[in-house]
Amino acid sequence: MANTYIISGPGSGIGRAVAQNLALGGHQCILLGRSVDALIQTLSSLKGTNHRILVADVRDIDSLENAATELGNIALNGLLANAGIGGENYWGEADRWDDIIDTNLTGTYNFVNTFLPNLRRAEGIKHIVITSSILARLGVANYSAYCASKAGLLGLMRSWAVQYAPEEILVNAICPGWVDTEMSQTGLQGIADNIGVTKDEFYDIAMQSVPLRRMSQPDEIAALAAYLLSQRSITGQALDINCGAVMNS
Repeated sequence: MANTYIISGPGSGIGRAVAQNLALGGHQCILLGRSVDALIQTLSSLKGTNHRILVADVRDIDSLENAATELGNIALNGLLANAGIGGENYWGEADRWDDIIDTNLTGTYNFVNTFLPNLRRAEGIKHIVITSSILARLGVANYSAYCASKAGLLGLMRSWAVQYAPEEILVNAICPGWVDTEMSQTGLQGIADNIGVTKDEFYDIAMQSVPLRRMSQPDEIAALAAYLLSQRSITGQALDINCGAVMNS
């Protein structure tokens, strides 16, 4: 059965791969993001013609409410909270703490709450899937905002899983490790610059702590998201997909 899903941050990387996976399955994708150009690029890559774009910033409640008004009373079978930014932050005048927390953590809170009424309009099991990170499990120097935001998402997910279970809304999070996206390549370069090596050299260093010695691909993360949207029994869980970099008991 074809369903309708809204995806935040679908302009590249994991978000784009999720939209492509769902579209291949015959589902309708609603793409929500800040960059019209990136949204159009993703839209043009999707199978089918029943998809649409909503331009909004998850940090800005007014823009989200405008997008919700534009969407109208459409029933949504799932919300995929994927919008996020990465990188380092440093205490001081140019600290990126607020920007990262506002986008990754508060932005997810804003996005889900804005479109929750549409989710409630769907019949049967409904889903919220949140993109967290392996850095919800691990600490990385100078990534305090990113680590805090992604760990915060797991607390948010668990609270919602309990809160919305009576409404048959299943809430889960995905915790990817290194994924071959533009964000990860930028992160590789930044850390390499900080320790005085080339990006390729740091890649080799980083993969020493990954048993499979490779990054995941965005379509692998998308496949896990699609699975979560298809099942009826998993809720309140953070699923790790990191080529073995973290093995939780």
